[in-house]
Amino acid sequence: MRRTSFDSWPCSIARTVDILGDGWTLLVLRELFYGESRFDGFIDSLGIARNTLTDRLRRLETAGLLERRPYQNEPVRHEYLLTGKGRDFFGVLAAINAWGDRWLTDDDGIPVVMHHTACGHDTQAKVVCSSCGEPLHHQDVAVRTGPGYPARLLDNPDVQARFAKDGRPERVANT
Repeated sequence: MRRTSFDSWPCSIARTVDILGDGWTLLVLRELFYGESRFDGFIDSLGIARNTLTDRLRRLETAGLLERRPYQNEPVRHEYLLTGKGRDFFGVLAAINAWGDRWLTDDDGIPVVMHHTACGHDTQAKVVCSSCGEPLHHQDVAVRTGPGYPARLLDNPDVQARFAKDGRPERVANT
């Protein structure tokens, strides 16, 4: 079955989903952040099929989130290491983890605690404004087209309605 590609959509969320939009890929990244780097280690910790793991590792390598390095010559074996681009994804996984802790935890409590070694406290990710530091809530954020939005689409009435000048879409009254 062929999957739809979002890599050329004018949306960073769509482009990211194109690379990372399935559960196995996110779990492989989680394992990399937990310190796993070897193929057999991923198999053992995730119970993932070898062909599925091969596909996800190849996709992450092609996208530049990890690199493959040999650690053994006879036979040749590789380990998988996060690149700067891959390490930068940690905040996204931490935010997903915080959401899961809030909404999907059972009576036993959260399954994994994140401990911030720099300050010595247990922590959870928070998404805040990069300018003022206040938490971001959807009702307080307006979206507008950026410099990378395709100019050929800017005259489309649907795009104009979606990205009104103040950043808030115009609401059309029901008639």
